[in-house]
Amino acid sequence: MAILSIDQGTTGTTCMMYDRTGAVLARAYRELTQFYPQAGWVEHDPEEVWRTVLECVAEARRAYAEPVEAVGITNQRETTVVWDRRSGEPVHRAIVWQCRRTAELCHRYRSEEAAIRAKTGLPVDAYFSATKIRWMLDAHPEADPSNLLFGTIDTWLIWKLTGGEVHATDLTNASRTLLFDIHERRWSSDLCELFGVPLSMLPEVRPSMGGFGAVRAIPELDGTPIAGVAGDQQAALFGQCCFGPGSVKNTYGTGCFMVMNTGDKCVSSSHGLLTTLALDGAGRSCYAVEGSVFIGGAVMQWLRDGLQLIRSAAESEAIARSVESNGGVYLVPAFVGLGAPHWNMEARGTITGLTRGSSRAHIVRCFGSA
Repeated sequence: MAILSIDQGTTGTTCMMYDRTGAVLARAYRELTQFYPQAGWVEHDPEEVWRTVLECVAEARRAYAEPVEAVGITNQRETTVVWDRRSGEPVHRAIVWQCRRTAELCHRYRSEEAAIRAKTGLPVDAYFSATKIRWMLDAHPEADPSNLLFGTIDTWLIWKLTGGEVHATDLTNASRTLLFDIHERRWSSDLCELFGVPLSMLPEVRPSMGGFGAVRAIPELDGTPIAGVAGDQQAALFGQCCFGPGSVKNTYGTGCFMVMNTGDKCVSSSHGLLTTLALDGAGRSCYAVEGSVFIGGAVMQWLRDGLQLIRSAAESEAIARSVESNGGVYLVPAFVGLGAPHWNMEARGTITGLTRGSSRAHIVRCFGSA
């Protein structure tokens, strides 16, 4: 028997098969296309996201074909999908958490920021889902909101996996939308009204450990329960066994995120940290504070695809080691603004310290000094 884990991230999808001891039985990965329709805009194709999941599951199942006991999902948070509940068709590409298109829209809510933060633990920023939903509704006036569903990527995958039977999310993902009251543990009708988001679009919020329906869309997994869902950073906090107040994890992926479990205490930071919901050792919801850096490992993709200074992430170490230092070259990777502690949506990336002696190797190496 095995447990199937679906990790749908910003740059790609990974599926892992584990036995009950945690040993890895199979692994599959697919990179995800990044769309940049305008400067500062980032999108994904929701149907491609779904295809990468299907392909990864199929590959993992070829490597390990024994029965699957349960499915778990972890996902890039805040990324927003809106689709028609009747046809199942997305009304727009998914707006990725990194996308800055709603920065101007966010400024309209500055006078309400204190009240919003008191309920959600979050600043008003284009990072979160509420203004992304509002942008989609404004961009597609032909779509009847009563026929639309919203979801972060976990909700989209649950809906697809269950054949449209379940429209749900978990507490950790709901807490990243700017629409969820983290104290009452429910959608806020006041915030929905403020952002102009119909409550009818929002998924049911369930505990992270529990039932999210059964798989229907993959025949060989038909009937397998979806038994756990958590946003990627809260899943990492749990996976690193940070079960008690004061325990901290830091992860390095597309971005970099430090999260500290604060238990039953809701801590409001005065230094630019977020307050959010996480999981304790029993799978119950608890509070956490988080520092968010939007661009981390994604710089490697930029060095490869944008500047074409490397052919693969694997060769970056050898290139960086070919020079003794960064030569005074530094990178501020604010490609999609700055997160904690500054929360500056208008900031953009900068390379400083360039001289005639600067080389490709110095630029590759300076990422380590960012």
